[in-house]
Amino acid sequence: MCNIFSINSRHKNSWRLFIFATIFAVTALRPTIAAAHQTPNTLVFLDASPHRVALELQMPLSELELAFGNNISKNPETLIEKFGPQLTEYLKAHIHAYTKKATPWNVEVEALRMDKGKYIENGIDYWEVVARVVIIPLPGESTRKFMLDYDVIMHQVVNHAALVSIRSDWETGNLNTSSADAMVISWNTKDNVIYPLEINLQQGSWFKGFNSMLALGMQHIKEGTDHLLFLIVLLLPSMLLPVKKHWGGFGGVKCSLRNLLKIVTAFTIGHSVTLLLGALGWLSLPAQLVEVLIAVSILVSAVHAIYPIFPGREALVAAGFGLIHGLAFASVLSNLNLTALTLTLSILGFNIGIEVMQLFVIAIIVPWLMLMSRTLVYPFFRTGAAILAGVAALAWMAERVFNQPNLITQVILKFTSYELWLVFAVAIFSVTAFLSARFKKALFV
Repeated sequence: MCNIFSINSRHKNSWRLFIFATIFAVTALRPTIAAAHQTPNTLVFLDASPHRVALELQMPLSELELAFGNNISKNPETLIEKFGPQLTEYLKAHIHAYTKKATPWNVEVEALRMDKGKYIENGIDYWEVVARVVIIPLPGESTRKFMLDYDVIMHQVVNHAALVSIRSDWETGNLNTSSADAMVISWNTKDNVIYPLEINLQQGSWFKGFNSMLALGMQHIKEGTDHLLFLIVLLLPSMLLPVKKHWGGFGGVKCSLRNLLKIVTAFTIGHSVTLLLGALGWLSLPAQLVEVLIAVSILVSAVHAIYPIFPGREALVAAGFGLIHGLAFASVLSNLNLTALTLTLSILGFNIGIEVMQLFVIAIIVPWLMLMSRTLVYPFFRTGAAILAGVAALAWMAERVFNQPNLITQVILKFTSYELWLVFAVAIFSVTAFLSARFKKALFV
């Protein structure tokens, strides 16, 4: 792990710590359970960056009511509207951080919301209050090492506990949001007191943070089959000339490269704009809608690869759908709770990573498509590839609308581990088709 935690010695050998940490590990390692807990304890996730530490608190409503009062469980849907200001002040009164106790850090509650789920065991609804709290160190003090003095709910409910995990640490490049390492804040029954928790993070740097974001951008594209499929399918007819209402033959190397450059540049501009706006929090759409629209973009490009529905306007379509893809990219950064400066560097590094991986993929695929497009085999290959992409798009749309995986998306997931072999197969097929056409003197100029 990148993080080094220092926990008060009074807690280290506690059976209670073992039990709570085990509960938290199971919760973190099984996302389906995490979405359908609730344990009677609070989960606290820390996102560390150079100038502040963000905390996400997931507090069971039933436990919070015991400490906060006001009969808040009666109408949970309107809790934030009715008691938002009071709850904000309550949290600020019970969350403190400091390097020196006499000079505490600034604490701000940035957001509150209600989440609803079901207990797995019996299907009964539960509610939890989710709060985003930010702690800001004093000038000259570091977020790498500090004391977290936390007694939300516990000041009234002695058997309650907070399970604390470092979710991300920008300076060390630790962006693993599924970490199962947990620390526990709870009553020490021997001393009858709640001890502050010491957070002691491994030293990092701005360089590591930037590099981690660049690597994250590359990884996001590498694993983002839908993003790449949209671009590749849109490029399938880019080296062809439209003839009336169908695709004609090869348009020449210069024309193909010019179209390719326009499409890739337009897509880059489109997703860069919304990546910036989304990461800054200035623009957002529901995640499910964004994912469905990405599948729609693949379907549209697949239809266009078979039948020219917007010939000559591929760049505009790439830019338009790029705006949608950029919102999906932005969701990765917005969850890190960074300051303006670190967010700016993160956007830059992440976008560079996206472009590097995107250009790499294009470089190893497009030459073979261009070579094959000069043969009589290409119309069959292009149509077949477009149909497969359209089927994949429809399967993704169904999965994302109904939140239920299907056989096709599961097959796609398995095939993604063989993408290099697929590229190799396309290369062999392309070279074979080109040499055969050249031997028969049936090449397009």
